[in-house]
Amino acid sequence: MRIGGVRVAYVRVGRGAPLVLVHGAGTDGRMWLPQLEELAAEFTVVAWDEPGAGRSAGLPAGFGLGDFARCLAGVIEDLGQGPAHVAGLSWGGTVALELYRHRPELVRTLILADTYAGWKGSLPPEEVAARVEGVRRMLAMPREEFDPLLPGLFAGEPPAAYVPMLDAAAGDVRPETMGAELFLMAEADERDLLPLIEVPTLLVWGELDVRSPLGVAHAFEEAIPGARLVVLPGAGHMSNLEAPEAFDRAVREFCRAHA
Repeated sequence: MRIGGVRVAYVRVGRGAPLVLVHGAGTDGRMWLPQLEELAAEFTVVAWDEPGAGRSAGLPAGFGLGDFARCLAGVIEDLGQGPAHVAGLSWGGTVALELYRHRPELVRTLILADTYAGWKGSLPPEEVAARVEGVRRMLAMPREEFDPLLPGLFAGEPPAAYVPMLDAAAGDVRPETMGAELFLMAEADERDLLPLIEVPTLLVWGELDVRSPLGVAHAFEEAIPGARLVVLPGAGHMSNLEAPEAFDRAVREFCRAHA
């Protein structure tokens, strides 16, 4: 489909209330493989490739966080099923928040996993500066040495079952997209939005997440009215892959409760 002149691809499986999955930086909709497989029995599960990722068209010049949110809104409207449960992990959670800022009527519930209110909104300034410098070094590498897998994504080794998928997705990452995502994340600050969220909100966090530590989760819990936090033992930043059964169970039960 085309949204504002940008071709956007998404996968849609299953039947039931729409559950839209928003991937993190440096990957695409394939990161939601276990959720696409396990939740389709009860929900219409949708995993998009954001502009500049996967099967979607290249990222237009000057594309901002609000533009990502508007494209995500277009996907939900294209489904034609009304408001959706919207789940975002890491950068994807920040995009989901921006969607809620602009189009709250499209959001039935929010599921925010291992995410940020933007780096600026969730991390100390010195940590943001260190990450920005790391992004600059990464983007300066020759294309054949470019590695989009950021440090600290997993509490241990990546789950063996998903290594082929992770390798394939990493091989398709476009450096210009990843750079745009991460520089936008560095400047984003969604803290003003959190107390204004009026839809049911689930927070799902890996206990051992070092990229978005549990302190960030507790800040979300305190700021968002009625938010519920589920901590997944032993999981890191990519909690949907390290603890897929527990992740899926938390999402399933939450969406059922707010059907």
